[in-house]
Amino acid sequence: MSHRIAVLNGPNLNLLGEREPEIYGRTSLPEIERATQERARALGIELTWIQTNHEGEFVEAVQGFKGRIDGAVINAAAFTHTSLAVRDALLAVRVPFVEVHLSNIFAREPERRRSLLADLAVGVVTGFGADSYRLGFEALARYLDAVAHPSR
Repeated sequence: MSHRIAVLNGPNLNLLGEREPEIYGRTSLPEIERATQERARALGIELTWIQTNHEGEFVEAVQGFKGRIDGAVINAAAFTHTSLAVRDALLAVRVPFVEVHLSNIFAREPERRRSLLADLAVGVVTGFGADSYRLGFEALARYLDAVAHPSR
């Protein structure tokens, strides 16, 4: 079964590859997008890719999920730790999602160790660099297949 999945990226992720490469790696967001799009095509999944540095646009993107996508891979970046607005939007649309992070947020500063989204997520992938997207995307695709075909 073909699924529609959105990948939603938050603030400063457009600077990947340049910004603190010792933490976030040297892979750029367009490179991660290309790899994810290739994997989506191989699995027959329709993929939408979004990046914004603006909280209101992020919330509007989440609100736009309802009835349009089957699931999402979300790297909310700093919004993960600060935005009740993003949490409320996810609660409102009730679309299954996997939270992803390039760095291991639980090994970082105390304020980054808390996620306002994790308890709403199907799962969380954190600390595997660019591979976090692939792992989260593939896990979400399997989850959506299992929900669509529970006997498999």
